[in-house]
Amino acid sequence: MLNKYPLWKNLLILLVAVSGLVYSLPNLYEDDEAIQITNESLNINESDQAVVTTALEAAQVEFFGEEMSETRLLYRFNTVEDQLRAKTAIEDALTRDYIIALNLAPTTPAWMQAIGAGKMSRGLDLQGGVHFLMEVDMEAAVERRMADNLSNVRSILREQRLRTRGINLISNSHLEVRFANAEDRSQARSELLDNFPELQFQNREAEAVFIIDMRMTPDIMLQIQRETLQANRTTLMNRVDELGVAEPTVQQQGSNRIVVELPGVQDPAQAINILQRIATLEFHLEAQVGAPSTSYETYEYVSPDGTFIVDVDNDVILQGDRISNAVSNLDQNGLPQVQISLDAQGGAQINRVTRENVGRSMDILLIETKSRVNLSLNDEGEEVEETEFYEERRLISHATIRTALGRQFVITGLSPREANDISLLIRAGSLSAPMTIVEQSVIGPTMGQENLEKGLLAVQIASALVVLFMFAYYRVFGLAANAALIMNILLIFTVMSAINATLTLPGIVGIVLTVGMAVDANVLIFTRIREELSNGISPQQAIDAGYNRAFTTILDANLTTFLVAVVLFTIGTGPVRGFAVTLMIGIITSMFTAIVGTRAIVNLIYGGRKVQKLSIGGGNLFKTAEAT
Repeated sequence: MLNKYPLWKNLLILLVAVSGLVYSLPNLYEDDEAIQITNESLNINESDQAVVTTALEAAQVEFFGEEMSETRLLYRFNTVEDQLRAKTAIEDALTRDYIIALNLAPTTPAWMQAIGAGKMSRGLDLQGGVHFLMEVDMEAAVERRMADNLSNVRSILREQRLRTRGINLISNSHLEVRFANAEDRSQARSELLDNFPELQFQNREAEAVFIIDMRMTPDIMLQIQRETLQANRTTLMNRVDELGVAEPTVQQQGSNRIVVELPGVQDPAQAINILQRIATLEFHLEAQVGAPSTSYETYEYVSPDGTFIVDVDNDVILQGDRISNAVSNLDQNGLPQVQISLDAQGGAQINRVTRENVGRSMDILLIETKSRVNLSLNDEGEEVEETEFYEERRLISHATIRTALGRQFVITGLSPREANDISLLIRAGSLSAPMTIVEQSVIGPTMGQENLEKGLLAVQIASALVVLFMFAYYRVFGLAANAALIMNILLIFTVMSAINATLTLPGIVGIVLTVGMAVDANVLIFTRIREELSNGISPQQAIDAGYNRAFTTILDANLTTFLVAVVLFTIGTGPVRGFAVTLMIGIITSMFTAIVGTRAIVNLIYGGRKVQKLSIGGGNLFKTAEAT
């Protein structure tokens, strides 16, 4: 019989509708203002909890929902004012080793969490947070790679017992190796060509010295810059993830900049602290006795056995970006150690150097970019704060090379906290080149909440206008379209929650657009039904023809819009992607609700019985249905 779905199909549509309702409900529960407390070693204990609780009680700040895990403390507050007062009190009570971050804590009921129902994450423009524009020092990236090449050239020539008259870094892309005679130069060139295929080699003579010039080509320099930008972006993402910030954005902008957005963090100083904790590891050899003072740096090394003064050779034998993984654990004696895994090139480098230097000490430097706030007076005589970035270098490991190392080895002689810190920093990644913050801005939670409220109001007004129009113009069929529209909005929220998509202000615009587009398919179908009725065919046949014959047109229209949204998502960034995500999801859900959903409702009303007229509006011709 025409216009009658089987029971299983009706039950399936009902299941989708109920699931959409249930899984969209968590979005009705507003988050609590909260403070998240972690420390550098990600090791929180009960004494930390006692200090924080005492500080909040002393400051007379009301809090609830106190939660503690091995890595963090979380306190919930009733208002933003209490949250900010609490942050000040906690900062005064704890040392600078702790990270106190403003955050939002979910209030979704436990039964919803048990079935996997969660709320959509909100973007920076709806939740507040901080925005940074960071610039990568590309000159330093190329220079660092060439300095790495210089160290490897020295090791290779030493291994082949070829004496030189000096290896000099002329520029960040030009390295020269000087020899006393042409034979040594020829032999050295043969060895170096095999190890540095990406460099251009050229022979020349000057002042009775035979020189090999090794230069990077522009293509190689461009490749290094692209790799550096991508590596730094990955490192920043890993480091931000360690903090637990929900839905951070770390995106490339142009050829040398990265945008970092941290929703839910309203303290820019805290965010700067997060970013500057990204460190670089460097592996060096201990300077030989009698080496020129310009060839090494002196560091203080603090170990469980005491404090020592160590002269560290300036040549870098391995950069931290060659480390693929690091795990902190205990050795057979119960002492802390860090297991290091290198990539293929890093393994070859460390093997060659350690094989030649058994008996010497290898040193590992931890280089951190930090900041300090300086107070100064502006032209108006007002005191202003200026953030100054500086580099801190620390010797964290000093151990004797007992045998040639391979791609995997261990670092020992560390305290438990040092072992944990080192492994954490390595897993987060090392910066391939220095970065500076060239722009920063803050969006407060109040402004974000205002954006959210206005966006939701826009969705409500748009939905109400569409509902009124469809009911007034299409009568009973309009009611079916309105039910499908509500179902469509619920399914959009459900899908976005399920795929952990982030709702942004442009995303709300996409939902508003989808609300308008969601009834387009029904307008086409209902118009087709009217045309079929005006041609004199029966109501049941008109319904069947309207849905079947309008399907191709609906599919073509939605497919072209979907392809445009895919392009926007692929090449766009930030707000553009937020708009594209909701538009793509809305197109898919509206196809289902407008075609399958409305037909199921129409079938329940008109299917399975004789109908003389349809309540589909459009003047006096098609009025209330009369059953016989």
